Amino acid sequence: MLQEGIDPIDNREEAKQAKALASARMMTFDQCAKEYIEIHRSGWKNTKHAGQWESTIATYVSPVFGSFPVSEVDTSLVVKVLSPMWKDKTETAKRLRGRIERILAWATTSGFRQGENPARWRGHFENLLPEPSKIQIKKHYASLPWKEIPNFMNALNEQKGIAARALELLIFTATRTTETLEMSWDELNLEDGVWVIPAERMKEKVEHEIPLSRQATDLLSAIPRISKFVFTGAKYDSCLSDMSLTAVLKRMHNKSIKDGGNGWIDPKQDNRRITSHGFRSSFRMWGAESVSHSFTREVIEFALSHQLPNKVESAYQRGTVFEKRIPLMQAWSDYCANKQENAKVMQIRKVI
Repeated sequence: MLQEGIDPIDNREEAKQAKALASARMMTFDQCAKEYIEIHRSGWKNTKHAGQWESTIATYVSPVFGSFPVSEVDTSLVVKVLSPMWKDKTETAKRLRGRIERILAWATTSGFRQGENPARWRGHFENLLPEPSKIQIKKHYASLPWKEIPNFMNALNEQKGIAARALELLIFTATRTTETLEMSWDELNLEDGVWVIPAERMKEKVEHEIPLSRQATDLLSAIPRISKFVFTGAKYDSCLSDMSLTAVLKRMHNKSIKDGGNGWIDPKQDNRRITSHGFRSSFRMWGAESVSHSFTREVIEFALSHQLPNKVESAYQRGTVFEKRIPLMQAWSDYCANKQENAKVMQIRKVI
């Protein structure tokens, strides 16, 4: 080395520095996953997302290639994770593939790896694994047949606690679970009977204005204001978790069976126990099948904060038919409460 004009000591130091630099630049997949989740945590509207990401990565990916340098992750390693679960845990596997793809894309942009993304679907994994829709039987949220709603509401009225009241309001308003549980007092105008859910809390990222029925307004007026959340959780600065509603439904289901009933089940979904989200379906079916009203499909869809399927129609229909939704939500609440103010009682002639 000296004959070639190279100082051995300087050469050794440069080699150490190069090795140290390479080591500093090396990131394992698990480290990249942790960084990605932390960076995006605040942007996820559902606080459960971060936990779901962490859980699936730790359970399925980390044991296979979590400790590997992210630059060394290739298609064969991703296949090794996804292939065993693709048939029996299709939905989980599908979401996991997307999460791996996003983490690897972040690593590429950050300079920790190069080349195409080995977890991409189009033109790559679609050639290796069958379409999820072809092997997965789609199951909807178990919902209660709409004709059983009044009986269910009578049973729900007997349940004590704030979680039962949250479920009751969810049914009256036909809202999603997180929309109800994360409700804050500043979203409500009880005097005018209006609840405005801000865009950032909505699935479609569009503000949703809900007319409150008399039943919903009375329910909310009776709840003490102890925090910014209407349905305060165990901690002062948190709301109830969705598991609290599941617990109410489970108690009611078990009580029904204990009393000799069939429980609160969905006969069209393998007799599975009903879910809180399923009450939106109950509302939709009541709107479509009940002969006690004449509300249009358009009004009912707006009540569910659904986007109009026809793009041309939605381009011109920019309102929310709020005024028409006022009598709709009152009629639904009256039905839930088994209240028929406009019913006419008639004498039926006895047939001999």
